[in-house]
Amino acid sequence: MERLQQIAAQATASVAPPPTPAHPLDPLSIAELKAVVSVVKNEYSTKDISFNTVTLREPTKDAYLNWKERNGPLPPRLAYFVILEKNVAGVQEGVVDLGSLIVITLKTTEGVQPILTVEDLQTTESIIRKDPRVIEQCVISGVPADKMHEVYCDPWTIGYDERWGSAKRLQQAFMYWRSNEDDSQYSHPLDFCPIVDTEAHEVVFIDIPQRRRKVSKHPHANFNPPDVKKKTGYRTDAKPINVTQPEGVSFKMENNIMEWSNFKFHVGFNYREGIVLSDITFNDHGKIRPLFHRISLVEQIVPYGNPYFPHQRKHALDIGEYGAGLMTNPLSLGCDCKGVIHYLDAHFVDRAGDPITVKHAVCIHEEDNGLLFKHSDFRDNFATSIVTRATKLVISQIYTAANYEYCLYWNFMQDGTIQLEVKLTGILNTYVCDENEVTDPFGTKVYPMVNAHNHQHLFSLRVHPRIDGDGNSAATVDAASYEPPLGSPENMYGNGFYAKKTVFKTVKDSLTNYESSTGRSWDIFNPKSIHPYSGKPATYKLVSTHCPPLLCKPGSLVSKRAPWADKSVQVVPFKEDPNNYYPEASMLYPSGEHVPQWSGEGVRGMRKWIGNGDAPIENTDILFFHTFGITHFPAPEDFPLMPVEPFSLLLRPRNLFLENPTLDVVPSHAMTTSEARAATNQEVVSKTDTTSRLAFQNTSGQISCCRFQKE
Repeated sequence: MERLQQIAAQATASVAPPPTPAHPLDPLSIAELKAVVSVVKNEYSTKDISFNTVTLREPTKDAYLNWKERNGPLPPRLAYFVILEKNVAGVQEGVVDLGSLIVITLKTTEGVQPILTVEDLQTTESIIRKDPRVIEQCVISGVPADKMHEVYCDPWTIGYDERWGSAKRLQQAFMYWRSNEDDSQYSHPLDFCPIVDTEAHEVVFIDIPQRRRKVSKHPHANFNPPDVKKKTGYRTDAKPINVTQPEGVSFKMENNIMEWSNFKFHVGFNYREGIVLSDITFNDHGKIRPLFHRISLVEQIVPYGNPYFPHQRKHALDIGEYGAGLMTNPLSLGCDCKGVIHYLDAHFVDRAGDPITVKHAVCIHEEDNGLLFKHSDFRDNFATSIVTRATKLVISQIYTAANYEYCLYWNFMQDGTIQLEVKLTGILNTYVCDENEVTDPFGTKVYPMVNAHNHQHLFSLRVHPRIDGDGNSAATVDAASYEPPLGSPENMYGNGFYAKKTVFKTVKDSLTNYESSTGRSWDIFNPKSIHPYSGKPATYKLVSTHCPPLLCKPGSLVSKRAPWADKSVQVVPFKEDPNNYYPEASMLYPSGEHVPQWSGEGVRGMRKWIGNGDAPIENTDILFFHTFGITHFPAPEDFPLMPVEPFSLLLRPRNLFLENPTLDVVPSHAMTTSEARAATNQEVVSKTDTTSRLAFQNTSGQISCCRFQKE
């Protein structure tokens, strides 16, 4: 690297190296954050700098596996940082070796802007409240000049605006009025949009619509308990449901290593992706089977469907522009999560470099998951039966991107399935409309003078598979009618159908979309690991049906800034440069490293990885990217606070295990045919369920699982 030779002989900084965690994927500790900040401040001792990012630079895959599987050395402990230098364009970024406390590489990257932080958002409101031009526009909109403390804004990244490009670090402020601090401002949007320079702390421009709309005088649409009690009161028929685990949890967690029901994996967390799941294995009766090297959500885009200025700018890339980690919520015992809970905290730095902690950023708990499997035999009135209930392990976080809450639940199932469930809630982004204004076709009037625009929520899931080891492939699987015609010798009765599997030979082959008519799914498999019964390769099948197409036109700003969003799946070869210490070498982010104010031009991220599409991707080290989400046409039922809208996807094992891998889960009830024949004319009582009872009778003791009469 350009700095490596220059600093090789430098003395270490004045602070001692912090303790090294036992696992190389553990997030940076508070002590490590302080050490990195000290080193960087020493490096820039004559400069006026502010910190944007300090995070773990994960070891390369080869270095990690060399340590984990080949008794190699512990990989170097590295930290990646991004800082802003006053009056210097672009960003300064580099990597610190925590073992030696030396900056091992450093570079200036021009023409980009770094991720926005919570501090950036918090300062914007105070800036717009003091600006004379903003005050003037508030008066025009109907808010008196002496009521600026009642004016609020949601700061958004500007996306990209050709008037400024990436020269200034900008936010667009969507404006609102609330007469009381406990009101919800989203029922009283204003009609103009200030543009704020985050670093200069000034309003550089105000976008004003040609048609002016006065602020609403209708009552605020609120949702807090005092307001609900005034409007309708609360329902009185709900009884509490308590979750108890009198013997504690079934999982074992040592630092960040999770062991549960044959799964073992590392739970990481960073400023950008939030939860990162790494080194996922499954203990198949003593045989440790590698499944996935790394899984995470790496990008997200929320394009809005109103083409009129300035709404065309609304297309937040929330993970790359704000960070699912930076925006994560501190979770509450019994509220956000319920049961016997283990939490993980998250640590970042503020602009000054001081550590900040989000308590309980990750929630880990177990839930009953209904039936795992069941069968009963009709021959003895269903007395012969086996019932096994399922438990799932839930690893979750919730992050707030201004108005929206994104609730992420990584669910591990006892049969080896991994489910990602997403729940959307929070508040609609709103814009003012006149009393009789028509909002169709680009929005819906959800409250008097409140227009909520059509939008999409699209996520990019990055899967780095390692199913039964190295050398994986991918394919589409479509339910297909057998091609020979009705009456032919091959398909005489016309009833043949099969799973049509199309293996991707090159990157170009993998650029596929969901097809509902064939129930399309995708296989990720190891062509060298063949099942002894089926003769098919060990596979994880992606089952995902929430795959709406990107509705913005090809070549639009949205499509250029999210070059991954127009396909449901892209598979690219993984090629990591061990001599490049920057995140770009690990092929993590499909919209690139520095997303805010990127024009979408140039070759970076997914566009770079796809290239001309000719790279081979069979039986090699691959990255599998999946785009999924929803299209949201708002309705009054979504306002003033949205009930959750859930959607999910599954990664399911196929041809991986010899048989049902959950047969070793203890049944909730089981009775064989011989046991049923020997039983007397009495209730067959479950020996395991001592908590269930009849809803409308006073009962005590154990509960009948099944009843039969012996002839």
